[in-house]
Amino acid sequence: MQLTAKLIQVLALQTGSGRNGEWKKQDIIVETEGQYPKKVCISIWGDKINSGQLKVGNMLKIDFDVESREYNGKWYTDVKAWKIDVAGGTTGTSEHTLPDDSMDGMTFTAEGGDDLPF
Repeated sequence: MQLTAKLIQVLALQTGSGRNGEWKKQDIIVETEGQYPKKVCISIWGDKINSGQLKVGNMLKIDFDVESREYNGKWYTDVKAWKIDVAGGTTGTSEHTLPDDSMDGMTFTAEGGDDLPF
């Protein structure tokens, strides 16, 4: 699965040791765009943690898996990122912008706004 969202919080780095050795986990909170934005907590494990990308305000393109597991009769769900890229930077501008004069000669009116060209 894939999600593009704005990073709004970086939680404290968690570390520990288990039967497979040392581990580290970074949880982040991102917010989706749209009419009804959602906040999602995403976990990043081990060498996939790149603190250079994890700046509050960055738009991130996150590839992730969702996994649920049962423990003592209760179910727990994790959202685990396996790839994170910065998507569009912090300003919200697109790489593909039109030159300022590209709209010359075009007019936009509200009349006929419901008419479809097909």
